[in-house]
Amino acid sequence: MKILLDIGHPAHVHYFKNFIKIMEDKGHQFLITSRNKEIEHHLLKQYKIAFKSRGKGKNSLIGKAIHYFIAISVIYRHAKRFYPDLFISFGSPYAAITSKLFSKPHIVFNDTEHAKLSHLLTDSFSNIILTPSCYKRNLGENQIQFDGYMELCYLHYNYFIPDPNIYCALGLKKDEKFIIMRFVSWNANHDIGHSGLNFEMKKKIVKTLSKYVRLFISSEGDLTDDFNRYKINIPPEKMHDALAYATLFIGEGATMASECAVLGTPAIYVNSLTAGTLDDQEHYGLINGFRNSIGVLAKALDLLNRPNLKEECKIRRQKMLFNKIDVTAFMIWFVDNYPESSKIMKETPKYQYRFRSTDFANPPANARHEWAG
Repeated sequence: MKILLDIGHPAHVHYFKNFIKIMEDKGHQFLITSRNKEIEHHLLKQYKIAFKSRGKGKNSLIGKAIHYFIAISVIYRHAKRFYPDLFISFGSPYAAITSKLFSKPHIVFNDTEHAKLSHLLTDSFSNIILTPSCYKRNLGENQIQFDGYMELCYLHYNYFIPDPNIYCALGLKKDEKFIIMRFVSWNANHDIGHSGLNFEMKKKIVKTLSKYVRLFISSEGDLTDDFNRYKINIPPEKMHDALAYATLFIGEGATMASECAVLGTPAIYVNSLTAGTLDDQEHYGLINGFRNSIGVLAKALDLLNRPNLKEECKIRRQKMLFNKIDVTAFMIWFVDNYPESSKIMKETPKYQYRFRSTDFANPPANARHEWAG
């Protein structure tokens, strides 16, 4: 099968990197198209995934509208030479519309309820919409739900082993406590009108917590002088190692908060936006959600004062994994057997539990780590 897969965000590289490699080993061919706005191209090169660039995109509304047509034309041009049998993306209207121009099916993944414009421009052009079971919106008869999170595509113990050498990379002693903070740029369409930590609270949190533990900041945008000395300086592909061993995460970014939950790292998520995935993870006690800055510092100090914080989160993570499936394994089966797989899932949704993470306490030998349980 020839598959065109469009990448629009660094997280999408992680969502699909294991899927691509395994499907290629099964004989499938891929054409990857990718935006070049943040670190998408860096990650694709790091994971040795060949790709075609579709440009950087724009931040202004007019720029986004112009880029919309440019991106479709670029993907169409590449697709015309490749002529795929199937299009796949995470919420890409460009892939969805191009698939219709070729009269080929488009399978779209999505876990972001508030990305209304993306849904408007994508869903009606897609044959199947795959969402987590905790997703809060009903998207119609083409929606199929799976019992997992997108972050499990790459942070499930079958695919990810955290590297303890991250302590050295961060300039820390082995097992030294540290905090990671994450600031977002608020440039995405679905960020308009929403907010997270205010500037004064960011300064207060950094000043207070840095007295007790080492603190690092990851930011989508440039940092001011107040925060620049705390900037985390590691390769982007090492960030998940840092999140795995962090004592605590505080941030405005939904993806990193969810990644921490999947890794068993306690997270404080501060954003007026929420999502079904985050609410589900909060139910397991892995995320502490705040809609504004009020109470965030007090919660951070409370968590840091708990002597067995990481051990508590290990147990919660185990409970969570027991109830979820290996999403990559499910994706491979679904695409490999499409369209029959869509019929099976609509008629017998429990079929997905063949890919359930039931062996979380005894993962494969090559994927064992001290916090797996």
